Amino acid sequence: MKLFVSEGNPHCVKVLAAVELTGVKCDISHVNQDEQVVPHLSRPSLPALLLPSGLHLFIPNAICRYLFEVSGQEVSDQSNQWLEWEGTELQPPLMQALHMSALQGKGAEAAGTLQGPLSFLERSLNKRATQFLTSEEVTVADIVLWAALYPFLSDSSFMAGDLGQVRAWFERVGQLEACRSAAQAVLKGKGLEALKGYLQKQPVPHIQHRGAQPCNQAEGEDAEHAITEEEIQAAVKTWSQALSDFPAPADRQHPILPKEGKRNVLITSALPYVNNVPHLGNIIGCVLSADVFARYGRLRGWNMLFVCGTDEYGTATENKAREEGLTPQEICDKYHAVHAAIYKWFQIDFDFFGRTTTAHQTEIAQDIFWRLHQRGYLLEDTVEQLRCESCQRFLADRFVEGICPHCSYPEARGDQCDKCGRLINAVELKDPLCKVCKQTPVVRSSKHLFLDLPKLESQLEEWLEQSVSSGDWTPNARQITRSWLRDGLKPRCITRDLLWGTPVPHPDFSEKVFYVWFDAPIGYLSITANYTEQWEKWWKNPKQVELYNFMAKDNVPFHSVVFPCSLLGAQDNYTLVNNLIATEYLNYEDTKFSKSRGVGVFGDMAKDTGIPADVWRFYLLYVRPEGQDSAFSWADMALKNNSELLNNLGNFINRAGMFVSKFFEGRVPQTELQPEDSRLLAQVVWELRQYIQLLDRVRIRDALKCILNISRHGNQYIQVNEPWKRIKGEDKDRQRAGTVTAVAVNVACLLAAMLEPYMPTVSATIRDQLRAPPSSASTMLHGAGSFICTLPAGHRIGTVSPLFQKLEADQIEALRKRFGGQQPEEEGSKQQPKTDATSEANAKPATPAPPAEAAGNFAKPERAKQLAQEVAEQGDRVRALKAQKAEKAVITEEVAKLLELKKQLALAEGKNPEPSPQKGKKK
Repeated sequence: MKLFVSEGNPHCVKVLAAVELTGVKCDISHVNQDEQVVPHLSRPSLPALLLPSGLHLFIPNAICRYLFEVSGQEVSDQSNQWLEWEGTELQPPLMQALHMSALQGKGAEAAGTLQGPLSFLERSLNKRATQFLTSEEVTVADIVLWAALYPFLSDSSFMAGDLGQVRAWFERVGQLEACRSAAQAVLKGKGLEALKGYLQKQPVPHIQHRGAQPCNQAEGEDAEHAITEEEIQAAVKTWSQALSDFPAPADRQHPILPKEGKRNVLITSALPYVNNVPHLGNIIGCVLSADVFARYGRLRGWNMLFVCGTDEYGTATENKAREEGLTPQEICDKYHAVHAAIYKWFQIDFDFFGRTTTAHQTEIAQDIFWRLHQRGYLLEDTVEQLRCESCQRFLADRFVEGICPHCSYPEARGDQCDKCGRLINAVELKDPLCKVCKQTPVVRSSKHLFLDLPKLESQLEEWLEQSVSSGDWTPNARQITRSWLRDGLKPRCITRDLLWGTPVPHPDFSEKVFYVWFDAPIGYLSITANYTEQWEKWWKNPKQVELYNFMAKDNVPFHSVVFPCSLLGAQDNYTLVNNLIATEYLNYEDTKFSKSRGVGVFGDMAKDTGIPADVWRFYLLYVRPEGQDSAFSWADMALKNNSELLNNLGNFINRAGMFVSKFFEGRVPQTELQPEDSRLLAQVVWELRQYIQLLDRVRIRDALKCILNISRHGNQYIQVNEPWKRIKGEDKDRQRAGTVTAVAVNVACLLAAMLEPYMPTVSATIRDQLRAPPSSASTMLHGAGSFICTLPAGHRIGTVSPLFQKLEADQIEALRKRFGGQQPEEEGSKQQPKTDATSEANAKPATPAPPAEAAGNFAKPERAKQLAQEVAEQGDRVRALKAQKAEKAVITEEVAKLLELKKQLALAEGKNPEPSPQKGKKK
């Protein structure tokens, strides 16, 4: 191996320290920082490690991790978390601080920039009983963080709050000769002075650090970016450019195929099982996240193809067919239509939404199978398998349930545990039961085919090194994949004793079908083949095509190990994933969503609430579980709708448009920019560029915050300049009101463009109200981001009206109860007796029991559903009348209708139709 480093590059300190500490034999070459070491990168990147395979690692933390693992020192999950924190949360403010200190002489301000992450590190060390970050011994995490902070913490004059624990830890790590010699080799004892040459050739860092723990940080704690004079001048220059200077967007024409000279992006989202209705966690975990990125990419001018479809084979489908008394094909047809309707309502803009029960699926899956077979990557083996003597059949994974052998979860499936996430074999379950007849199965032998993953392991590792280092893989995707490789790959069974599935073409296995996790990912290829006969231009074209996979974290190993091994072994130049985007889990209030148990809000239910699809999209994306599990909360949804959408975003856009209509007869006024206008332009440009940088890396949730930050800047700008007062003054004041109004309405037009990936209907409504040019959205998101005056003086806007409605407390409380598992029992069912004191206490009603007439209607779920829809529609009607300031008598009449409908709904749900008496305050 050969390590390339350069003098004055702070990232080289950590890798040199790791080499010496681990003792890995490695030739070290000191090169100029401008030297192109890694051939396929468009810019120099140091440090770089040349591996024996001829590939390069060029991400510093990845090099350090690799060196520790090669030396036999296992990198723990805790260490991996610290490495991710250093790369994503510490490095941006650290580079900004280095730039300020070394090049601008602003040492005091630099200390403030690092206050947040250093405080987080201090708190973390304070909670630990170990000498170092994760254990009593130095790990890769200590080396990486020590080296990153060395330029500052080695300077005794550096002040950044009370950092007693940090400084003690820093001194302990610094006692290692490996650390001292690495710092000396790179910085030559010159401290920050040694970094000047390196920093001068780096882009000026403007990464707004949003705290050490972005997922848990309280709102309003974002650090304010310091706008420079250069940024202000650049923003004013760009603002004055004409829209005609930018190319008009091209219309989508099908079939979409890869193009020479374009960035060709293929997007898939994990194929949802067809056996049930998708819930909110499914929607945000795959199709909605993928849709945002696809819409964004189209605005950026990339050549995009977004495909998805229903996964229709396997045990889950057979189970559902048995439950509903239908054939598997009838189940597939039924739920494919349900899925398609839900995604259409959520405005998921697929280029093609298909399914896996097609001739193309059989053809392509069987072709890959034969190619693997001919190349010696399949094994035959006899396995112990559960068989139900009552049903007279072998039980595939999901036909059996029992106690997890790892965590003792009582309802683990025969292939995976929902609680601990571990993959298991059905025979490992404790106290297994057949899900069909509830009898205890017995163990019998059955012959199956296996994918020889150990034989493919070296090819997989070589590909993974290149893909993970050059693409965007989320931290959890990298960690899950590493854990599979660290544990050692084992042959994976790819056949099942089922009737419903893609037939195995081998004559010795003609009564079996392919296992769903061998078969389902091939659905991406077959769905594309059903979209276009030229599907191979996407799927057998790795040099031209970038593949993004979107999924929840439980699907990661099948997409990062099993499916890539199938394609690598087939040896047919397949396109493999470059960017694996995995979310954590979205929970429902204080519990988990579950398809099988019906817990939480499902896609068809969201439509029935009367809340617009765009509001659902906004909230799910706002709480998208990017770095850790998050939770859907009705109260929080109402809060975000009323504060962020109604009072922040909607308020700003509506005011900007109303000023044009009311004060300037619907035409955008002339502008004469003052310093505060120019400053706003620069602030907006900075947030726009953050938005682009974040979405380029698929940081969807964080990019959404940039939109809300811009509207906050806009509201403050309007509030300070008070155009409604200035318009009544003299010519100078009227001119000022005109400039503020023109700038504000153009910011609103930019927000429409930025909102399009997140809230497409709202975006289209804003553009329609402002009569924005069709090219305005793609123009401002092309390249690095350009905020130009797209609505020039004299431009006539359309009719302006409010974009959002308030979610009332009683409305939300009703929804929370409706979807909180508190539905009345089926008519005729018996209530189980309460046996413990707690249960009896919880069973006591908080309000008086429903009257007799309500009890008579206690179990009318169909009527209740119909009435709920009527209540939602009538509520919309009342709110619309109020927004239009209709006559009081008309509003009163419609409100009376709404109250009557609500009473009828309460009766149908078995509730008291009269409001509960107010309770006194608790003592």
